[in-house]
Amino acid sequence: MQIQNNVSLRNLNTFGLEAVAKYFVEAKSVDELTAILTDKDWKYYPKFILGGGSNVLFTQNINALVIHPDIRGINKINENDDHIWLHVGAGEVWHDLVVYCVNHDYAGIENLSLIPGTVGAAPMQNIGAYGIEIKDTIETVEAISISTAENRTFNWENCQFGYRESIFKKELKNQYIITGVVFKLNKKPVFNIEYGDIRKTLEEMKVENISIRAISDAVIHIRQTKLPDPAKIGNAGSFFKNPEINKSQFDVLKNSFPDIPGYPVNHDQIKVPAGWLIEQAGWKGYREGEIGVHDRQALVLVNFGGGTGDNIKKLSEKIQESVDKKFGIRLTAEVNFV
Repeated sequence: MQIQNNVSLRNLNTFGLEAVAKYFVEAKSVDELTAILTDKDWKYYPKFILGGGSNVLFTQNINALVIHPDIRGINKINENDDHIWLHVGAGEVWHDLVVYCVNHDYAGIENLSLIPGTVGAAPMQNIGAYGIEIKDTIETVEAISISTAENRTFNWENCQFGYRESIFKKELKNQYIITGVVFKLNKKPVFNIEYGDIRKTLEEMKVENISIRAISDAVIHIRQTKLPDPAKIGNAGSFFKNPEINKSQFDVLKNSFPDIPGYPVNHDQIKVPAGWLIEQAGWKGYREGEIGVHDRQALVLVNFGGGTGDNIKKLSEKIQESVDKKFGIRLTAEVNFV
């Protein structure tokens, strides 16, 4: 374990943005994290935690000690006739975990195939796609306090999961480093194929017997068709959250925009796809120099190469203002600005 100085973070964020860490260290175990956090030379120095960089927008250099947790391992810790419990290191690549579960017939996260990032970021963001949220499979989250280096296990209730939210993004933001997650997965799958184009894609793929592998393959196909590969075009996936509005507001909008889609959240709240709102406001395929809005999915802002975080931030603000003016809905960024 070696602390480096003036390290480029270009390859540690999926936007591919240039940012320099004044100091940088990679930790491959909880013991190494503990050593860093209790080192008298670094104990009171500002720290920034960077996982897979799939949900961060760098707008400046990082004048801090950047800690990159790279704790690996996928281990079965319990099972019964219906479920399997896996303990997974925070540094594992999320999609690698999905592939592992599909290969072992462990159901529950197949709809979350090909989401970029690491396992440690999954509970923080409560990642979700195609009718599934990661909170549905999490049993506990293990984390270490940045200030005290004490380890703590958060049960499901402690995590305070919400839509793309958790306690780690709210009152405990920047206070803990997630080191591992325990997932409770199903041996007897309950298939979720009604959201988005999954059923249609399965039919196009001529799938006769639905399985978690077939669902995973369908989701991968959909994402590869509609979303840019961060290895080729810099992006962080969905840039904005899908807004939730009350039903009365949705009904008013429906009168003016009959095609507006909406998905009931409860008896009084409707979720509206942010991508549809952005597209209707005229931003799909928009390009401004080296940044823009993806031409197949308006929810994705992209860096074609050479763009800056500040450029992307300003574009996102223009989109927010435009959608607000047209629909009276203020979009909220899902990406974290730094």
